[in-house]
Parts: sequence; structure tokens; C-alpha cells
Amino acid sequence: MRILLIQVVLVVGILIISARLLRGRGARVVALRRIGMLAFAALAIASILFPETWTRVAKLVGVGRGTDMVLYALVVAFLSTTVTTYLRFREMEVRYTALARRMALAEAEPPRAG
Repeated sequence: MRILLIQVVLVVGILIISARLLRGRGARVVALRRIGMLAFAALAIASILFPETWTRVAKLVGVGRGTDMVLYALVVAFLSTTVTTYLRFREMEVRYTALARRMALAEAEPPRAG
């Protein structure tokens, strides 16, 4: 089994993106997310205007067709979006739980003397 350059690049890229998204929170991660979205939009526009570029890039890294290269890029983007969404929902659940506990304690009646 021959490992192609693109396979190594994709696996390393996925590992780096996953590790980065799982580790960080706050303004820095939001900024990186926004930069990633801008880069993705720029690549989408470039793909529409110059579709032959993907075929050239694919040939450089050992992939047969440009459409396969686009598929690999979308898999990485999908993974990134999935991890980000999961982390965001998990953080919201923690916040809602804390809020519900505070509200329950604030609305609780003191115990009556028996």
C-alpha cells in the first residue's frame, strides 16, 4: 500500500484542526473560526472562477482528479464544523444547567420550622 502525499497532508491537517478546536476557547478560537470561514469563501470563489486550478493542485499532491481534491477539502471543512458545533452546544448545555440551578435556588422557599 503506497501512501500518497495528500493522504499524509489530510491526516495531519485533520489532527491539527481537531486538536486546536478541542483545546481552545474564547476570542482566539472565534477569530480563527472567522479566518477559516473567510479562507473557505475565498477558495469557493476561486474554485468557481478557476476550476482547473483544483486539477493542477490534485496532480501536484498525487490525487487523480480535481473533484477528488475538492471532496477531501470538504471532508476537512465538515469535520471542523462538526467539532465546533459540538463544542458550542456542550458549552451552552453547561451554561443552561448553571442558570437553571441558580434560578431554582433563588426561587426556593426556606424550610418551614416544624
